[in-house]
Amino acid sequence: MMKPTLLILAAGMGSRYGGLKQISRFGPSGETIIEYSIYDAIRAGFKKVVVVLRKSFADEFMRTIINRALKKVNISFVFQELENLPEGYVVPPDRVKPWGTGHAILMAEHEIDTPFAVINADDCYGADSYRVIFDFLSMPQTGNHIEEYCLVDYLLKNTLSESGSVARGICQVDHDGYLTDIVEHKNIFESGNAYYSVMPDQSKQELTGDEHVSMNMMGFLPSFIKHLKNYFRDFIRLNIDNPAAEFYLPVALNRVIHEGLARVRVLSTDSRWFGVTYADDRKVVAENLRDLVNKGIYPGNLWE
Repeated sequence: MMKPTLLILAAGMGSRYGGLKQISRFGPSGETIIEYSIYDAIRAGFKKVVVVLRKSFADEFMRTIINRALKKVNISFVFQELENLPEGYVVPPDRVKPWGTGHAILMAEHEIDTPFAVINADDCYGADSYRVIFDFLSMPQTGNHIEEYCLVDYLLKNTLSESGSVARGICQVDHDGYLTDIVEHKNIFESGNAYYSVMPDQSKQELTGDEHVSMNMMGFLPSFIKHLKNYFRDFIRLNIDNPAAEFYLPVALNRVIHEGLARVRVLSTDSRWFGVTYADDRKVVAENLRDLVNKGIYPGNLWE
């Protein structure tokens, strides 16, 4: 089987952060989060990386970040733009937001011909998580009539921000370790020793903090893109005039599961997740990376 590909979703706007997290430097030698992701992926065995960008910052991104990593691994770039729509549709004049994570994956269709892992550009998933997902994607399918994808999960209480609420997909998993549903919660926060989700009707649902959540580290076969294309066409037909609607990856994954097109194995990892949502998270991320360097998990300069 060909080596899996790593697909990095880096076309987000960073509205809560107040800038482009994709090109913010957090490491002790000026590394970005994406560079740590690529470094971990190389160590796990990935040989190809595909980065989804927007053209508006592509030149700066490639000039300031990727030059060093390009010497270590094959990196391709694709662009997610609003006008990338199914035939017969045009972008509404009031549309500003990208079409979402599911749409971003579609932009890489012509670069994907192997099993592939998907990650967010602003999340540090930890070295072990890359080994876990690489090993799963490298195994041949069992020959059953249904394909298997995968998802790496984390505990909710380990994925929150001290700076504000976050959106998380809470995973429902059966006794065999397969995902049965992802329930999107768009406003989760910690208060004292308690955890809450603000529901659409503004009521508060108390959580334990031990819920398993998806951080968009998922693994697929190339066949998933065919399903995404069909789902995105349905999404656009229903939401073309809604300026806030986004085609989210977990929603598409739920549909695959419920339609019986694939099973999704939930994978556990010893890695600790951390990431940046707000500007105030920057200090925490930098401190965590410095601590990992001090422990010898990463070198002081990734590419020397």
